[in-house]
Amino acid sequence: MSTAASLVVLFLVAVVPLAPTEVVLIGAGVLAAAGEVPLYLVVLIAAAGCLASDLINFSAGRRLGMKALAKVNRNAKARAMVVWTADQLASRGETILIAARFLPAGGIVGALLTGALKWPLRRFVPVAAVGSALWSLYPATVGYIGGQLVEETWLAMLLSFGVATAISAPIGMAIRARNANRTLSYAESSS
Repeated sequence: MSTAASLVVLFLVAVVPLAPTEVVLIGAGVLAAAGEVPLYLVVLIAAAGCLASDLINFSAGRRLGMKALAKVNRNAKARAMVVWTADQLASRGETILIAARFLPAGGIVGALLTGALKWPLRRFVPVAAVGSALWSLYPATVGYIGGQLVEETWLAMLLSFGVATAISAPIGMAIRARNANRTLSYAESSS
């Protein structure tokens, strides 16, 4: 696949909610380590796709209100993310949107929730842009480092994905365990 085609695929995967963006981004980081594409371009393209996805989810939350979270709130894992994000938004505001992006489904939940809470777009966009850029930098760098450490592309991807999973999985599991049986009363009432 050509470099341009790889970047287009990366952008499209980043735009689609729940697509395997992290895996594709790790792979793009490995390609960057092999000299196929500049790392900064991988991060920039992924961040643009993630921001576009955030804007789509924010708009859905804005249009549908808490009903946008109704489907999410049916799944215990995702419900835990909704509860945690809502709790954190109440106490920490914008900074939690950046942190939530690093958790499974956190970017989606944060965008839907802030849209449903009717945040002004001028408040949401800068935070979403920073969160998208920092999150995109993380898996791309993990892939890049894996590609620098191991010459075989498949092994570099496997190593990089293992490291990314080892970093994020325990945090997501802890949040789910803490909040699995909680629900947001306003989210429940809207379903």
